[in-house]
Amino acid sequence: MALALGGLGLLQGRVRLAAAAAATSSLGRPGRRAPVQGGAATAALPSAGRSYGSEAKEEEELRVRYLDDEHKGIVVLGLNRSHAKNALNKNILKMMSKAVDALKSDKKVRTVIFRSEVPGIFCAGADLKERAKMHSSEVSSFVSKARATINEMANLPVPTIAAIDGTALGGGLELALACDIRVAASSAKMGLVETKLAIIPGAGGTQRLPRTIGVSLAKELIFSARVVDGEEAKSIGLISHVVEQNEAGDAAYRRALALAKEFLPQGPVAMRVAKLAINQGMEVDLVTGLAIEEACYAQTIPTKDRIEGLLAFKEKRPPRYKGE
Repeated sequence: MALALGGLGLLQGRVRLAAAAAATSSLGRPGRRAPVQGGAATAALPSAGRSYGSEAKEEEELRVRYLDDEHKGIVVLGLNRSHAKNALNKNILKMMSKAVDALKSDKKVRTVIFRSEVPGIFCAGADLKERAKMHSSEVSSFVSKARATINEMANLPVPTIAAIDGTALGGGLELALACDIRVAASSAKMGLVETKLAIIPGAGGTQRLPRTIGVSLAKELIFSARVVDGEEAKSIGLISHVVEQNEAGDAAYRRALALAKEFLPQGPVAMRVAKLAINQGMEVDLVTGLAIEEACYAQTIPTKDRIEGLLAFKEKRPPRYKGE
């Protein structure tokens, strides 16, 4: 099979060729661990699998958990810098980049959930205490690293879900915007507040927010540095689902886990190719997008998964996909 499930490099090359061909033919056309600690609630959530991370103040700043049993295939990335409200520093960006690099080439990974293991906070943005100690040249390098790391997350070949159970500001919201789906508690607070500090969002916010909620409204929120709650975020399309917070403080994570579980029975190759087709197609005109879809669809035809899917349908049983 020609498709490389890790980075989908070969298919991406074919998609670019398809896009170029379509663009040429349409010249002149308008384009266009999981749980938060908390008694019985902890026991009800899936157990942790493998994990890795560095120690900081006797705790892992990023916890990577491969879930088991009925949730096998779901990986949870948990921010865990309680002393800094999960603010993004050099170390956590390094850990995130390392984790994403491992995940993108792991064929057993089906969905990734980004969450916080610190009650009441998703991510407060960049670590301003660390930044205050940086030389101006270091600040530019740090922002570039943050942008690159979040881009790596956005380009993961599997579905990604941000579970926002608390405050997500600045870089924290930019991290969530890089995910395919966002779920938030109604009490969660979200906003790109950088203009208050006389800077602008620098890790994708000025590009992803307009693509998510529309240009005019995105400008309004960025210009005003306004913070919205989960209900308003849902009403403007910033998030896909809003849930009432529970006593354990992990309602958004639970909803994200339920969504991820819905994805597990589907064909792994199809899921990855569908994400690529959508992401690439949204950046081009319709004619080019249809050419991209055609190139992506062609990659599902020779797979063993497709044969298994048709056989399972014929035999009236659940398919047993192997991701090939």
